[in-house]
Amino acid sequence: MAGMLDNQITCYLPYLRTHAHRLARDRAIVDDLVQDTAERALRYADQFQPGTNLKAWLTTILRNVYFNQLRRTPRVAEVSAESIADTVGVGGEQEGHLRIDECRRALDVLPPTQRDALLMVGANGLSYEQAAQIADCAAGTIKSRVNRARMKLQSYLDARFGTKRRDTAQPGGGRTAETPSPMPQVNAARAAEKRIA
Repeated sequence: MAGMLDNQITCYLPYLRTHAHRLARDRAIVDDLVQDTAERALRYADQFQPGTNLKAWLTTILRNVYFNQLRRTPRVAEVSAESIADTVGVGGEQEGHLRIDECRRALDVLPPTQRDALLMVGANGLSYEQAAQIADCAAGTIKSRVNRARMKLQSYLDARFGTKRRDTAQPGGGRTAETPSPMPQVNAARAAEKRIA
């Protein structure tokens, strides 16, 4: 069984590397995660059921390895969203890179379970059911984790950039108090005519 899986696992190495990078963001840790995942998959190849989703099985192994390492690693310091928001940015041509770095920082603020759910559904394009299968929880749990992650990201980015973004879930077409409804040019011209007359 391990011989058959060997070639199939090799095909999924780029995906595993990408997913590991989204979790860890450190090249050395990413390499270790992918290597440990491949090793465990080959070691426990007899537990894989042919005809099931190999990608989900490998992702589950990767996540378990990552979270086990995370539990074993002592935490140095907790970073709050407020302290990250107070960091000094660089102006100029680097703005695009800063936005990407800011998004990465915002993702780092999220609890690991929420970040993982958001990345599986949002970045990897998995359905809620597929993500629930990988995370070994209910689809509703994944939906709530993704929703809480999105809300935390939104509040972090609002606080960081001092803006209020539109919320499409609000009645009235997503307008907030800060975004008044647009007045068409025709109505503005008619209103001016009435004031003159």
